[in-house]
Amino acid sequence: MKKKLAMLVAGTLAASMLLSGCSSNDASNDYVTVGGYKGIEVDDVEEPAEVTDDDVNNYIEAVRNQYATSEQITDRGVIAGDTVNIDFVGKMNGEAFDGGSSEGYDLKIGSGSFIDGFEDSIIGHTPGETFDWNGKFPDDYSNNPDLAGKDVTFTITVNYINGETQLPELNDKFVQEVSEKSKTVKEYKKEIKKQLTESSTTDYDTQLQDEAWNAVLEKAEVKKYPDGDVEDIENQIKEQYQNAADSYGLAFEDFLAQYYSMSEDDFNKQVKDAAKETVKQRLVAQAIADKEKLTPSKKELAEQYGYEDVDALKEIASEDTLKNIVITNKVKDFLAENCIQVKSDKKSDSSSSSDSSSK
Repeated sequence: MKKKLAMLVAGTLAASMLLSGCSSNDASNDYVTVGGYKGIEVDDVEEPAEVTDDDVNNYIEAVRNQYATSEQITDRGVIAGDTVNIDFVGKMNGEAFDGGSSEGYDLKIGSGSFIDGFEDSIIGHTPGETFDWNGKFPDDYSNNPDLAGKDVTFTITVNYINGETQLPELNDKFVQEVSEKSKTVKEYKKEIKKQLTESSTTDYDTQLQDEAWNAVLEKAEVKKYPDGDVEDIENQIKEQYQNAADSYGLAFEDFLAQYYSMSEDDFNKQVKDAAKETVKQRLVAQAIADKEKLTPSKKELAEQYGYEDVDALKEIASEDTLKNIVITNKVKDFLAENCIQVKSDKKSDSSSSSDSSSK
């Protein structure tokens, strides 16, 4: 998708705007005014690079690593540097505590993942052995302050030692296991190249859409907010965080302080700002959609989500919610198709610096 316009085209667009009047490039309603959205200037977005054979091979190598296996060593003791598979149960005063137990846990001895002494205690033990290790949490244990400085007993079972990692051979059999489309290695490489190319193009399109959308939002002015809309969004956000606090068994004020380092007043201010921004985006999208006739019909709305009709669509979310999502996406695409990319000063300066430093 090419979005770059030549200066001649840009000049023609500007001239036609002068002749026809600026109103053709404005959208407004009772709530918002959006000016100059069509042909808005945005920073140049670098076009996706061509996918190379190395890109394809690196991707396939990553897939092979996902299917890697390792030999299970069971006939010797654990040594430093081994990766061992263990079960463990942590207890305080004879009672297991939350977060202190696991089964089938892979641990590299010497990684420092556990409290001091835990990993060293496993050295010398043979797979199949179960033993107790008595330790103590550090006084400054930040992961869970309730455990700081407390004595603990871990019952540890060594299941096996992970041996050398073996990657599956890249052959037609492997391809048929990991791909629903390809039958041969040659076909698979073509499939991955197409997949990476499409992904790169999608990333480019998304970045350009975001650039154009943010530029339009920056210019848009909200005259007033619809009654109750901001408050509704605020209540939804607060409810989500309150539910999170409840799930942790914490008072809301303590939850905010512990996990977000903020007071309830600061939280409420941020929520209000976020709610206003959410409503603003919806108003801007609707204003442009009305002006450019981008609002989907009920049939189009259902088809966007793969449903036969809106009634079936309502099973996953309200019609208004889904409609707003589709409208915003259509507007973003429209803005990207009609924007003008320009080289930013930052990119030019960076390029000049790079050129001069390489001389």
